[in-house]
Amino acid sequence: MPIAIVSAMHEELAAVLDLMPDESRQSAAGREFWVGHLHGREVVAVLSRIGKVAAATTAAVLVERFGVEAIVFTGVAGGLAPGVQVGDVVVAERFLQHDLDASPIFPRYEVPLYGASEFRTDPALTDRLASAVARALPAARLHRGLVASGDRFVSTTAESRALQAALPQALAVEMEGAAVAQVCHDFGIPFAAVRTISDRADDQAHTDFARFVREVASPHSAAIVQALLA
Repeated sequence: MPIAIVSAMHEELAAVLDLMPDESRQSAAGREFWVGHLHGREVVAVLSRIGKVAAATTAAVLVERFGVEAIVFTGVAGGLAPGVQVGDVVVAERFLQHDLDASPIFPRYEVPLYGASEFRTDPALTDRLASAVARALPAARLHRGLVASGDRFVSTTAESRALQAALPQALAVEMEGAAVAQVCHDFGIPFAAVRTISDRADDQAHTDFARFVREVASPHSAAIVQALLA
């Protein structure tokens, strides 16, 4: 059974594809999936697209169409916790949707009919991913814990501070992980996710974002994936 490598950005996906000597393209659900091998492991690489619904669709197709045994997500995120700075790496241990609020019927953040607001990543796969980060990027500061997802690009200091106050345990904020975590929970598929911190989710979040993805985040993703599968 293949392992899925899901990238949030085109540049990151290209960096992963450069490591695969025999990838072939397959189309499904309006997406391009690249099937091949990396260090002898069967791999399916795909772009998640942006936002929770798009990412959930991608994850469901990976399970139903390609029969993957696990999903690993790589991407960038905005730092929330005070000690999480640009260039740091966050390995998620659990995810929450910061923009989900079905109150008063359900408590804020709780996913209706699940009785939970957080979905945990797979402990063993997460440990492997964290070890891969340490081997691939020994100089990077590594954090593990809660990551918040939402269908908004958080890019103002006011919103960042509001999220910090509401979710003091959240290390970082992004737009896809919680959706993929929920899909993997539903299918019983191991899931792990790593994010390179590109900004502090504040008024400076747009500064040189494209350059950061090209020069830092993409090489990070390729190095981490290579270390994970080596």
